[in-house]
Amino acid sequence: MATDTLKHDTGAGGAWPVRRILLDNGALTALVALVVAMSLLSGDFLTTQNLFNVGVQAAVTAILAFGVTFVIVSAGIDLSVGSVAALSATVLAWTATSEGVPVWLAVVLAVATGLACGFVNGALVSYGKLPPFIATLAMLSIGRGLSLVISQGSPIAFPDSVSVLGDTLGGWLPVPVLVMVAMGLVTALILTRTYIGRSMYAIGGNEEAARLSGLRVQRQKLVIYALSGLFAAVAGIVLASRLVSAQPQAAQGYELDAIAAVVIGGASLAGGVGKASGTLIGALILAVLRNGLNLLSVSAFWQQVVIGVVIALAVLLDTVRRRAGATPVAAGASGGGGKRGAIQLAVAAVCVAAVVGAVSVLNPGSSSTTTKVGMSLSTLNNPFFVQMREGAEAEAKAAGIDLTVTDAQNDASQQANQLQNFTSSGVTSVIVNPVDSDAIGPAVRGANKADIPVIAADRGVNEAETAALVASDNVAGGRLAAKTLAERLGGKGRIVILQGTAGTSASRERGAGFAEGIKAYPGIQVVAKQPADFDRTKGLDVMTNLLQANPGVTGVFAENDEMALGAVKALGSRAGKDVAVVGFDGTPDGLKAVEAGTLYASIAQQPAELGRIAVRNAVRAAQGKDVEQMVKVPVKVVTQKNVADFS
Repeated sequence: MATDTLKHDTGAGGAWPVRRILLDNGALTALVALVVAMSLLSGDFLTTQNLFNVGVQAAVTAILAFGVTFVIVSAGIDLSVGSVAALSATVLAWTATSEGVPVWLAVVLAVATGLACGFVNGALVSYGKLPPFIATLAMLSIGRGLSLVISQGSPIAFPDSVSVLGDTLGGWLPVPVLVMVAMGLVTALILTRTYIGRSMYAIGGNEEAARLSGLRVQRQKLVIYALSGLFAAVAGIVLASRLVSAQPQAAQGYELDAIAAVVIGGASLAGGVGKASGTLIGALILAVLRNGLNLLSVSAFWQQVVIGVVIALAVLLDTVRRRAGATPVAAGASGGGGKRGAIQLAVAAVCVAAVVGAVSVLNPGSSSTTTKVGMSLSTLNNPFFVQMREGAEAEAKAAGIDLTVTDAQNDASQQANQLQNFTSSGVTSVIVNPVDSDAIGPAVRGANKADIPVIAADRGVNEAETAALVASDNVAGGRLAAKTLAERLGGKGRIVILQGTAGTSASRERGAGFAEGIKAYPGIQVVAKQPADFDRTKGLDVMTNLLQANPGVTGVFAENDEMALGAVKALGSRAGKDVAVVGFDGTPDGLKAVEAGTLYASIAQQPAELGRIAVRNAVRAAQGKDVEQMVKVPVKVVTQKNVADFS
């Protein structure tokens, strides 16, 4: 039976235990090296609050990864865990709030949802003979789609009695960390002390040999994938508890982090190798990287490069270590192995604690007197927010302010992590452009407790205090877009709407404003509405499809300029002549299209000015000066007649 238990030639008997532990565990070596490096580079890293932040930020990935460990050990793969997590949380919130189901039963239904998804994956792999990659890829799409269907694309408030899972005990001990540890212990117990755990190693080592030895491989795979679904459900509940809402778009891409954590921890994608402690270390490496790079003000774009390089190096280190002389032996071949392992683990823990303590004394913290402002943007994969960042950076440079800008990549959980990092790093004020106004509330409340003023930019924050909201009115902008398009069409026509990312407040508000405004023109018929995720390429594809079903379209409203430009490309020569297209944001490319006449109009929000005003107010709030609670940046209609004023 293949396992990851390794036997090494000890050579001269006096090998130092800590050295041996680090040599035998490439991931642990990488984690220790990262902790030391981050501690030396940032005085804010080794604080109690920040170390708790790292634990909280690792929790969801680790819980997902524990479930994925079962699958990878058995030589499978599960790409669906992120979607299953979102679906399970959505089921809990929807049944408990919208359907009036008792909370305890809603939790049971959420867990059952995860189990059912995993069971379907297992059935498709075992009895349907689908490759695990294909079966779980299908479930990834199904789970995300069902989450959006149930929630109608909008976040659902999470029950207060369950939200305690995202809180702290005694005001300092994070519950997500406790859940992570508990799930890790369950994983270790299953892998090392149960029949199904031994079966995983046997199937991963050699499936045919396992079958010939009497294992019911198909039934075992059902259980293995069901366990992965169960752990995904728990991760989804913990994530939603942190955000105090079930987000239908939550945990996107988390399946890749989970797989990375398992592989970094020493597991083999070929199967037969893997352990719970390694997976935990892998998740911690990812969390330390993201936390430390935020504290070091590394560009959001470079962060992705650095994380990829470190993942590759960590796995390479472990591979080199294995090739250097490690030979697999059967689990339990040495009677005292478990005791020796526990002793070695304790020695390693003491070693790490000593290093942490020493570096902490040598580097007690940041003493900079420069005003430090942290800015978290919902995404930098959109020209509007790139302009907002540029305006903020220009204002910060002129004022001599230390500004750190992070990219939440439209992930509410990642944005909550970024605000936690800002809070623990001693910034004087924070600017946040929320991915979701409800989900960011708990993180902003954490800044409130630390007496750090928070400025909301473009979108408000619910259930928390902000010193000011600097924004244009998306609802008013939507109404203005409806009026502009209707007047261009003479009050009659057939139009389609390209919606933004489902569940985002910008899409909801702009759509609501447009729907309200277009009611005043009964001669205009909305023949189709489809999301294109604020993306130009998707706007092109969706518009191409809609034109096939609705060839007589005379107008298009896109909830941002990127989708509008995609629609213009799909329309070809009809854009600006037979079909009027109205966008939103007033981005440089959008303004060029307006000037060329292919885009009839764009609702300009002046994002650079919004960024400048946000920084200005953040500095005033940090200095204890009065700021207006609501600062409106005017929205304006840009057409060929006035585009020169904006260009």
